[in-house]
Amino acid sequence: MDEVDRIVAAWRRERPDLDVSPMEILSRVSRLARQLDLARKASFSDYGIEGWAFDVLSALRRAGEPYQLSPSTLLQETLVTSGTMTNRIDRLVARGWVERRPDPGDRRGVLVHLTDSGRATVDSALADLLVKEREILSGLTPAGSRKLAGLLRELSTGFDGGED
Repeated sequence: MDEVDRIVAAWRRERPDLDVSPMEILSRVSRLARQLDLARKASFSDYGIEGWAFDVLSALRRAGEPYQLSPSTLLQETLVTSGTMTNRIDRLVARGWVERRPDPGDRRGVLVHLTDSGRATVDSALADLLVKEREILSGLTPAGSRKLAGLLRELSTGFDGGED
């Protein structure tokens, strides 16, 4: 038994009129999310970045060569407002991790480009984070990991616009 089992058993005892079965899944997801949040903070602090900075830098890194995206694409990737994205880009420019470049396809537009320093930072932070994520998942077999990933994908497609 884990802590969630104890909580659910207590609720079933105290409120037998309620179906508390969602807690068996979602309370564990919540606890795992907390562990992931702690792992992200630990990994990122070693590189002097915050979660939001990692999100922007990693979106640029995943874009592939030449590691640049329009601000509107970054908005879609990170799900923040335009004003928030402008502030984030400004802060990343100040750190030397990104630079603004003219968009050759749009005279009025700009592209946000990942610098070599930004690329090195996000690559190192990602490698460190993946070590910590593997530790979190170490209690699962490879088959269990694949099964859980599939079940979570099935559950989350309704929220992230994915398809079956």
